[in-house]
Amino acid sequence: TAVSAFIGSGPPRFYLPVNPEDSYTSYGQLIVNTETADDIDAVMAFITPWAHENRPQAMVRVRKYGVGAFDDWKVEARFSGPAEADPQVLRDIAARALAILEDNPLAQNPRTNWRQKVRKLVPQYNQERARWAGVTRDDLASATKRSYDGMLVGQYREGDDLIPIVIRNSDMERKLAAVELDAVQVIPSLSTNAVPVSQVIDGIAIEWEEQLIWRWNRRRAISVQVSPQGVTAPGLRNSILADFEAIELPPGYTLEWDGEYLSSLESTEGLIPGLVPTMVAMTLIIVALFNAFRPPIIIFAVIPFVTIGITFGLLTTQVPFGFIALLGAMSLSGMMIKNSVVLLDQVNINIAAGMDSYTAVIEAAVSRLRPVANAAATTVFGMAPLLTDVFWVSMAVTIMFGLAFGTLLTMVLVPVLYAMLFKLRPPDGKQPSNAPRSIEATGETA
Repeated sequence: TAVSAFIGSGPPRFYLPVNPEDSYTSYGQLIVNTETADDIDAVMAFITPWAHENRPQAMVRVRKYGVGAFDDWKVEARFSGPAEADPQVLRDIAARALAILEDNPLAQNPRTNWRQKVRKLVPQYNQERARWAGVTRDDLASATKRSYDGMLVGQYREGDDLIPIVIRNSDMERKLAAVELDAVQVIPSLSTNAVPVSQVIDGIAIEWEEQLIWRWNRRRAISVQVSPQGVTAPGLRNSILADFEAIELPPGYTLEWDGEYLSSLESTEGLIPGLVPTMVAMTLIIVALFNAFRPPIIIFAVIPFVTIGITFGLLTTQVPFGFIALLGAMSLSGMMIKNSVVLLDQVNINIAAGMDSYTAVIEAAVSRLRPVANAAATTVFGMAPLLTDVFWVSMAVTIMFGLAFGTLLTMVLVPVLYAMLFKLRPPDGKQPSNAPRSIEATGETA
């Protein structure tokens, strides 16, 4: 096991799905690499209670890196206002949203992307005395910056690296800069004689300021971020949706949902341009194949029922329905169409062989049951290895459970719908040939 530590900001983007964390003085990150994937859960199970017990005042998030694109915060609500919106108004709105999340047992680690305000020392510049001393505001700013942060005066090239040259006070003076700021020496631009800061200021005030102010589409915006606890992201969002939308916003302020909700919505909308022509092409091919309109109606009417199997599979395995699962459901529709086409084509073959329509449907369902079931079984077992893959598991569950249930449903529902749409009846008003015939008065089977 190896550990990498980053203080003040996140690591560089060493892995494509990782979003680098912005610089912030009170932020730190530990990246733990384990020997095997199974060790990750054990490490997380140890760190989480330890952090709550030993660092209760800190917000410690323990999470895995995702495979493929993922959102750092599963649920995120963004409140935005005008371009020059009052930051305090946005913070008040966010505070009401945070109060809702703190009362929700399904939410954990709520925060805002503006973080906390920071304190700053503000020398109160006295323009009259500063003019007599020849000290400008820029001179005062340069002196205070030099006393602690330091000033960039040049760069030193070492091979391919540029190393900044910074001039600043000694470590001892920097540690005392906050309490002895009035004694810092200011050198005027037009003079070589230094004067203390206390001669050009009226005093030193302590103020709170926003260290981060985010914008969205050129509007000031604050995002309330939270992680789900024991539920999926849609489950948490649905539990807070009504309360968030009930927050009264001033004129010009809006609420937008980000996070996993927006990512799924954008991914789904991206499929629509290709989905519509695909559905049209599939419909035309099926109509041309059977030269009729009722068989396509039967085929497409069966597809929605596979959601029963998909839902059962996802609930049983506790796998969320995401974008990858949606791709699996779309491919599953093609498999269902194939099964229905095979069955309906066999019906036409039986009718062409001289069977009546009613008997042809029954015989087709019986004769095609084994081939269709075997083909579905090979697909289901072929998807089984993907159950251990964190990226493809949702697609595997969707196809396996949906196809298994859909195959059985096809062999029952397609004949029923065919008989309904074509208004089939047993020949001569009698029951099917494989059913017991009516018993006459003599007690013998007819």
